[in-house]
Amino acid sequence: MKPGDRVLAEIGDDRSRFVDARGLKAYAGASPITRASGKKSSITRRWVKNDRLNAAGYLWAFSSITAPPGAKAHYRRRRDGHGDWHAAAQRNLFNRMVGQLYHCLQQSQHYDEALAFPAPPDEVVSAAA
Repeated sequence: MKPGDRVLAEIGDDRSRFVDARGLKAYAGASPITRASGKKSSITRRWVKNDRLNAAGYLWAFSSITAPPGAKAHYRRRRDGHGDWHAAAQRNLFNRMVGQLYHCLQQSQHYDEALAFPAPPDEVVSAAA
């Protein structure tokens, strides 16, 4: 079974199952947990999640790093611009892709990479010049 098939199978047919994209991201384990207390703050991964969906999602994000230019550029921006490690940049890409998948399923729209990963404003300005 391909990662895309597994992702859709684990999400299920019921479109009203998740109230918003945040619920789906938490279920998939794509969104981190932020805990803050006083002066200290920590960001950790989710331990309670659908493990099969999480594994398929990470394979989906990993394969997207090399193929689609928008996803690849997003990953590179997270690595180079934000200083994320590979796992953090990949989790951020997975989180974004799950949100896009949720939107496409709710709106019955086809995926469009130009809408999903628009060019950053600085790249648009340099391309126009």
